[in-house]
Amino acid sequence: MGETDRRSPGEIRRPEPPLPEESGLTLEEYLAMQQAIGHPMRFRILRTLVANDELSATELKRVIGADAPNFHYHLSELVDVGLVEKRQRRTADSQGFYTYYRPTGMGRGILEHGVEELMRREREFDDAYS
Repeated sequence: MGETDRRSPGEIRRPEPPLPEESGLTLEEYLAMQQAIGHPMRFRILRTLVANDELSATELKRVIGADAPNFHYHLSELVDVGLVEKRQRRTADSQGFYTYYRPTGMGRGILEHGVEELMRREREFDDAYS
């Protein structure tokens, strides 16, 4: 054993595979979702959609307070990884066609059980020790 090795190779445990063999998504797809939610703008977009269930791009952009190119890029990223889905109205009204966005079940789950869970735990820790 080298001077920095504390364990022999046989003593080091390998973690179980992260997903079952018949998983509907790949590890890379899950990691892409996690990466998408890690950007502040995309986090705000997803959080706003979860709070409102469904919004048009115009409504969402107004609430988020984002400039158009930046906003649509981040919204598309969330759609591409499956955290947000879009629905286009089939018939036009006086203002034309609108595209509506809503969080997917995966989007709700990653928000509630990911970042927001960590924030809840921090609040609980602060309450317990302050």
